[in-house]
Amino acid sequence: MKALGLILAGGKSDALGKLVYKRASAALPVFGKYRAIDFILSNMVNSGIYKVGVLTQYNPRSLMDHLGSGKEWDLDRKNGGLYILQPYLGMTGEYWYRGTADAIFQNTTILRRGDEDYVLIGSGDHIYKMLYNDLFSFHFAKGADVTLVVKELDETYDMTQYGAVVTNEDGRIVEIHEKVDNPPTRKAFLGIYFINKFLLLDLLYDTVPSGKYDLLLDVIIPNLSKLRVYAYEFNGYWRNVKKGIDEYYKTNMEVLNSKQLREELFIKYGRVYTKLKDYPPAKFTGTAKVSNSMISDGCIVSGVVKNSILFRGVVVKAGARVENSIIMQDSVIEGGALVKNAIVDKNCMIRAEQMLVGDFEPVVLEKWMVI
Repeated sequence: MKALGLILAGGKSDALGKLVYKRASAALPVFGKYRAIDFILSNMVNSGIYKVGVLTQYNPRSLMDHLGSGKEWDLDRKNGGLYILQPYLGMTGEYWYRGTADAIFQNTTILRRGDEDYVLIGSGDHIYKMLYNDLFSFHFAKGADVTLVVKELDETYDMTQYGAVVTNEDGRIVEIHEKVDNPPTRKAFLGIYFINKFLLLDLLYDTVPSGKYDLLLDVIIPNLSKLRVYAYEFNGYWRNVKKGIDEYYKTNMEVLNSKQLREELFIKYGRVYTKLKDYPPAKFTGTAKVSNSMISDGCIVSGVVKNSILFRGVVVKAGARVENSIIMQDSVIEGGALVKNAIVDKNCMIRAEQMLVGDFEPVVLEKWMVI
C-alpha cells in the first residue's frame, strides 16, 4: 500500500500574536531545536510515507528555509520526496487558498500524477508522535471510505475549540459538531484524514467548484450518511500549538517537566528529525547554575537558568536569571537581567539590569527586539 502525505501548513493563527508575525504556525520553534512541522513529517517518514506535499501560504519563508530539500527527513529522493505546494496565479485565476479543500483542489496534480492509492492529510502545527500503520490497518479492516483520527480529550482542553465526534458501537461516525458551545462528547477530531485518492478527487470536484472550500465542513460532514466514515482513536499525547500563546507555552513546559512525555515524543515510534545546524556543544562556565532545563547546542550559560528551555545559540551572561521561560535561538540575556514567565523570540537582547516578567500569562518579546 502506497500513501501520499499532505501537510496543511499555510494557516495563520491570530491567537499566537507576535510569535507568528514573521512565520507560519507550522514553523513555530519548539523544544529547543525543533519546529512544529517536524513531528508530522517525522511521523510520516517513520510510517513509510516518502512522498509528502506541504501546502503553504501565510509567511512561508521561514518554513521553506527549514524544510529545504527535505534531506533531514530522507525526502530528497528521485522517486517521491518533498513537494512545497504554494498558491499560484494560473490561467483559471486561482491564487490564495480559500480553505483546506480548496488548497488540495488547487494541487490535484500531485494526486493525479502519483501512483499512490491513498492520501494521509494532517496539520503541520500539531505536536504528537504516532506511527500511522495501525491507522491504515484499522481503515481496511472496517472497510472505511474515510477514517478520521480522534482523541478523548480531558478537562485541560477547551472542547469548544474542537470538532466533537459522535460514533456508533462499531466506531462509525454519525455526527460531527464543529466548535459548538455545548459539545455532545469529548471525543475530538484531530485534523488527520485517511482516504482513497480517487474518492478524494471525486469529492473535491463535486464540492470546490460550487464554492465550498472546507474539507471537514463542506466535504466530510455533508457526506456522513453516504460514506463509511470511521473514527480511529489515538491515545497518546497531542497538542495543537496554533490555539494560542498559553497552549504553546504549556506544551513546552509539559515536555520539560515530564520524563515520560519526553520518552513518548522523542524515543518511541522512531526519531524526530529536524534541520541540522553547525553549533558547538553547550558551554557552562563556573558561575552557571542550571536546574530542570533544556539547554540546546551552541548555548553559553554563565547565569542562573531554572525551569526553562534555551534554543540554539542562546547566551545567558553571569548575573542574569532566567526562570520558567522559553528563549529562542541566538538571543542574549545580559548580566543582571531577569527573565521570568516569558517567551523571547529569536535574536533578541535583554540588556543588563532589565526585567521581562509575565504575570498571569507569559509575556512575549518578538524577533529582533532589544529592551
